[in-house]
Amino acid sequence: MAVEVAVIGTGWCGGIRAETLSRSALVSKLHVCEIRPDRLEEVRRLTNAATATLDYQDIVRNQKIEVVYISTTPESTHHPIARDCLRAGKHVLLEKPIALTLYEADELITLARRGNLKFTIGYSQRFNTKIAYAKKKLVDGTLGKPVSVMVSRHLSRNLGKKIASRVRLSPAAMESTHDLDFVFWLLEPARPVRVYSQGAYGYMQPVNGSYDVMWITVTMDNGVLVAIGGGWNLPPSYPNYCATWIEITGTEGALFLDDTQRDNWLNTVSDGTQFPMSTMPGEQVDHVFAGQMGPETIHFLESVILDRPPMVTPESARTVMEVYSAADLSAERNTPIDLPLSNETLTGIAEMAAGRG
Repeated sequence: MAVEVAVIGTGWCGGIRAETLSRSALVSKLHVCEIRPDRLEEVRRLTNAATATLDYQDIVRNQKIEVVYISTTPESTHHPIARDCLRAGKHVLLEKPIALTLYEADELITLARRGNLKFTIGYSQRFNTKIAYAKKKLVDGTLGKPVSVMVSRHLSRNLGKKIASRVRLSPAAMESTHDLDFVFWLLEPARPVRVYSQGAYGYMQPVNGSYDVMWITVTMDNGVLVAIGGGWNLPPSYPNYCATWIEITGTEGALFLDDTQRDNWLNTVSDGTQFPMSTMPGEQVDHVFAGQMGPETIHFLESVILDRPPMVTPESARTVMEVYSAADLSAERNTPIDLPLSNETLTGIAEMAAGRG
């Protein structure tokens, strides 16, 4: 069974998804939408798309399109476009963040439930083979009872400048969000109950007012300690370079995961040191996709066709949003924040967001 699919927003991530879908036998027709005419034409030619439009409402109105991938920027576009697609009865994969406010996230979740629609968020690290291995070792008891999880993720300042300049969101919201998602997945059914965060300024502050790095400590309801650091101030290097180190300890063992990409090192006279396949989404390498976004894209399509739950639920994405929002407020107030968020802390988060705008 093949279905008609659309990709709205064909930049970096949307381009990956469009190219992946164009190669799949599960797609009968591919439709693409992009606000930049030159990029729209480029992707149309690359994917042999059935239609190409500058207006996403053309996708919404097309009743033959069953599945939509939303990869738009700035992130403020996520809620209205996802809302319109869900209202039109389409299954939706939405890049993170799920929304800019918890109210918006709740609206999208409600629309999906009412329409009996598949709705997921693009947390592709769950499709990283190293993360999948960690999940296996926790579930099968190899590590015993989990005690702590530490993740340290850093991007180059070129990518940090690009991300933080288009939207006033922190490293916690834009980078550590991936790590919060997969760590909570690893530790299910435990849930976060307290958040404490600190941020440090450096190169990025005069550029866009952002922290260079943030560290988040999360206490889970079963006592497990989570520490997640995320930053975007590494010196300029290979485009979109991302380096990650993960440590998991348990009562019966420990697991250390090196995702710094030092195993793929290209050094040339003309361009110096390069780290191919080091980006978080991955990249196409001839006939295979090296990374996790390709498999994630097909997984959601299969979830729709086979009528099975997608790996990432929107409810779990909402939990992640609640935690990184609490982390932002904690860093500003220099105090721990309890979960679930109280009315007072929700007000504080709203006031903080208004101040950034």
